[in-house]
Amino acid sequence: MTRILFVCHGNICRSPMAESLMAHLARQKGLEENFILASAATSTEEIGNPPHPGTVCQLRRHGVETKPHRAVRIRREDYAQYDLILGMDSQNLRNILRILGQDPQGKVRRLLDFTPHPRDIADPWYTGDFEKTYQDILEGCEALLAYCT
Repeated sequence: MTRILFVCHGNICRSPMAESLMAHLARQKGLEENFILASAATSTEEIGNPPHPGTVCQLRRHGVETKPHRAVRIRREDYAQYDLILGMDSQNLRNILRILGQDPQGKVRRLLDFTPHPRDIADPWYTGDFEKTYQDILEGCEALLAYCT
């Protein structure tokens, strides 16, 4: 069983998209029982809010069910609860490590670090390009699924 926490700034765009998409891909391969998936924010700005309508629309457009979700903030205790804590960009990693304090087991990475082309995933809150974000997250989740199985 691999426990994965996806993290972005507000937990309404990229991280819930990654959580739902990873669940979808695992289900398609009959591997849903191999994962515990969740998502969280590094900020408190959106706590309690549902996924951004752009995220929901993009997932729906690609036939992916949006997991029920309300934004939460990552907590120091989450380090012990998850095998991987995956930020969407370098700023997320800095904020995750600030909240957790340290990463002695090397659990904290970017989602796209599992791909042949490691890079940040742009925040569609600012870019407005939810399709590009979806494609980057799809690339990351497919690579992550291969890594974990």
